[in-house]
Amino acid sequence: MASIAGKKSGLTWAVQISVAALVLLWLFPTVGLFVSSFRTADQISSSGWWAALFPAEQNEVYRTSDPDETRVADGDLFTVSGNIFEGEPREIRSWGVSSRDVSAYQPGETADMGDGESLTLLADGSYVWKGNDKQISGRGQRVFVTATVPPEFTLENYQTILFSGTGQDNMGKAFFNTLTVTIPATIIPIVIAAFAAYALAWMEFPGRALLIAAVVALLVVPLQLALIPLLRLHLAVGIGKGYMGVWLAHTAFGMPLAVYLLRNYMVGLPRDIIENAKVDGATDFQIFTRIILPLSFPALASFAIFQFLWTWNDLLVAKVFLIDATGSTTVMTNQIVELLGTRGGNWEILATAAFVSIAVPLFVFFAMQRYLVRGLLAGSVK
Repeated sequence: MASIAGKKSGLTWAVQISVAALVLLWLFPTVGLFVSSFRTADQISSSGWWAALFPAEQNEVYRTSDPDETRVADGDLFTVSGNIFEGEPREIRSWGVSSRDVSAYQPGETADMGDGESLTLLADGSYVWKGNDKQISGRGQRVFVTATVPPEFTLENYQTILFSGTGQDNMGKAFFNTLTVTIPATIIPIVIAAFAAYALAWMEFPGRALLIAAVVALLVVPLQLALIPLLRLHLAVGIGKGYMGVWLAHTAFGMPLAVYLLRNYMVGLPRDIIENAKVDGATDFQIFTRIILPLSFPALASFAIFQFLWTWNDLLVAKVFLIDATGSTTVMTNQIVELLGTRGGNWEILATAAFVSIAVPLFVFFAMQRYLVRGLLAGSVK
């Protein structure tokens, strides 16, 4: 009965639930990274990103104003009054005058610090500090506060990451370096592979089957196996460790998949169109540029997505073929590794850097994802 038209089997519901679970598993970390990139360090350390829209409790340290400038004589004593928050909206839950007990007092209570010195703190941050001439002098009194802090978002993290860094701490420079690596490393293999795929799909020549078999065999070659031989070849021909070297490396590693994917798509195109074009006197180049390429756009876009995402997120190839101690050619993946070493405790900086790194791949994927499945299914059915 489960196979009757109009009824869904249990397997269909299992697949839908599994897909929904995978989407949520991917979505939650991405949203969390996005929200955290706009939060301050204190907020990140005190609450999770899911509580970013709600007030949170934070332990903070403040000082009263400079007593030498603001104290007022009150008989034999001196008084200093003001507000420790200086206009910032806060609501004190508890406070203290010693780091050993930061919640010793409630708002409105008075802390007796001995020898007639006292401090009274209200919930809104207003205080009255009293003491003799020696006590009310020098620096302001330190106050430990547990306060309710309203939601706060800032663009300072992006300012720091994109515009304030220099050398190995400049994510903005690394962003453009990554574009410099990724765009040519995506376009070059597509152009070369499109010509090769057309030849393997529609041109008759000796050894074509062997070339197709070689392309399939190259798909299973581990990338790590070719890194050192390819680097030695680059050094031998003089291109060394630079943009040209990393472009050719990404081209070499992406070519087998590109040729395989595009050839499978092109061989499935209607033969009548190509034969009619040849009868009308069209050359192979004209057929390729005016017929094959427009019809193969889904496959081209599909590979472009894969190549762009792989190149953008690459660290290994960049480490091997693009080494620069000054940071002038450092890509974003390597820059984030550097930030982990220098700013390991600054989670707001790391979250911002990570989101900047994934923002462009997300845009590319969502802009071209409709072509992804069509390109991947190329040649799977007849």
